[in-house]
Formats: sequence, C-alpha cells, structure tokens
Amino acid sequence: MEAQAGTGTGAGTAPESGPDVDGYLRRIGGERPAVPDVEALRRLHRQHLRTVPFENLSIHLGEEIVLTEQALLDKIVRKRRGGFCYELNGAFAMLLTALGYDAELLSGRVHGPDGRLGIPYDHAAVRVRTADGPLLADVGFGRHSTYPLRLDTAEEQVDPGGIFRFVATDEGDLDVLRDGAPQYRLELRPRVLADFEAGCWWQTTSPKAHFTQSLVCSRLTDDGGRITLSDRTFVSTASDGSRTEREIPESELLAAYRTHFGIRLDRAPVAPTSREA
Repeated sequence: MEAQAGTGTGAGTAPESGPDVDGYLRRIGGERPAVPDVEALRRLHRQHLRTVPFENLSIHLGEEIVLTEQALLDKIVRKRRGGFCYELNGAFAMLLTALGYDAELLSGRVHGPDGRLGIPYDHAAVRVRTADGPLLADVGFGRHSTYPLRLDTAEEQVDPGGIFRFVATDEGDLDVLRDGAPQYRLELRPRVLADFEAGCWWQTTSPKAHFTQSLVCSRLTDDGGRITLSDRTFVSTASDGSRTEREIPESELLAAYRTHFGIRLDRAPVAPTSREA
C-alpha cells in the first residue's frame, strides 16, 4: 500500500482553465497553502466538512446532477450548495490538484446494514499521494473522519470522528472501518469523474437507492459536533456524543437551510413520505 509522491492524473486533474482556486478557498474559509503538505491538507479537509454540507437536496428538488468539473464548481462555489460523494469529493480533488497535490479519485462500495455491498461506483473518495505516504481524503460520506487517514497502515487511527482502520480483502481492496464497523470497500485503481456517471444515475433515480428514499443535509460544526436536517427533523450532536432533536415547522424550513447550512432555496425539497401523503 506504499505510494510515492508524483503528479496526479484522472478525475483529480484540474480543467484546462483551472478552477477558481481563490473563490473555492473563500467558499470554505481556507487559505492557500505555501506548500502542498499534509498539515495544509488536514486544514483544508476539516474546513470543507465545516462549510460545504453533505446533502441530497437536488434529488428532491428535481435538479439534475451533472458530473462535470464546471458543473460541480458552479454548484459548490458559485451557488454555495453542497452535494453528495461524487460532487463533494470530485470538486475537492480538483481543488487539491490545482493547489499542487497529487490527488485522484477512487471508487468504493458502501456496506449496507445487512452486510451487503452497494453497487459498483457506489462511492467516490480521494487518494492523495504525499512525500509522507498516501492519504485517504473523504469529504463526501456524511459522518466520517475529520482529517485524512493514512492508507499505508493497518493500525488503528484515532480521529475526532471515531477510530478508523483499513482491512485488506482477498481481492486487494480495502475495507474502511469506523469504530469496528465496516463503512465501505475501497478499490485502489484510480478513476476519473466520468466513471461515476452510471452510479450517480442509479443513486438519483432508483427506488432502491438510499438517496431517493431519504432527504438529508448535514455538516460538521466548529466544535467538532454535527448538525443534520433530515426532512423536517433537526438533530444537533455535540462532540461528546450528546444530541438534541426538534421538528422544524414547514414554514421555517427555508430559513433553517439558510441559517444552519448557508443554502438559499426558492422552495423546500419534499421528502418521499410527504409526496405520498
């Protein structure tokens, strides 16, 4: 699992004109690193989780999700929205590459509650090759690690988000475990953004997909906790694990998205259960 520093290729490669790096950094409240090192990556990773929500609102607003570099940058940077794994990690890989990191997308399959693996290209994450070894950056899995994780060790890694560990499979993949529970199975072959289009289509259209059946918007808080708006249920979880929960009146939903997540909408997304009522 060792890797050497080099030049990133594939989905992490910046578009010819380059992304609006300064605009992206303003979006996440980050600073341009003097050198693309691990410490700067850790800061960028945490800032991204704090400012760009993990959300699937587009599915329930009837908005098309387009996996092109410009479309992702328009949505996250210009429109100040969030997204799910393909969007968030796809855009983050572009930012890292533009900043001089060797970043590339990897494909994963999420472990379901029944132990079954999801579809191929079920999840997108980012491998960053550094002089200190390869790291897994993932700003698109909802509740996950606050900081990048080392990919070249099987030892436990203690993070504010939990205790993480990588377990090699017989096929050469890696199972990502949080607090002893498998989260997703990571393939180590580099991928490009277009590889995830079929998986994204399934996630946004299939009645069997988790995202078509749920409505969620979530981000890390400044103190290491998390806030989540799922349909009309607002959950605030502190860094010590304590949580509060309350229902948001329908008339206050747009204000809640704006206040807690910085998302300005013309209309509230409608959860599947509400559409069936």
